[in-house]
Amino acid sequence: MPFVNIKITREGATAEQKRQLIKGATDLMVNVLGKNPATTIVLIEEIDTDNWGLGGESITERRKRGS
Repeated sequence: MPFVNIKITREGATAEQKRQLIKGATDLMVNVLGKNPATTIVLIEEIDTDNWGLGGESITERRKRGS
């Protein structure tokens, strides 16, 4: 049973965009690895930008600076 975990920042991804991510990730597993779509799990985790860091600072701070 394949399990795909997609992590994105919580910045307003719509239900339709998430639907497309789930469909696309499932299709990729089917097309590349021959997995059964009925048993392919896709989990989308939305993470606050204060809880996601890069280069020693939060994404919130980096975005404020324009990086």
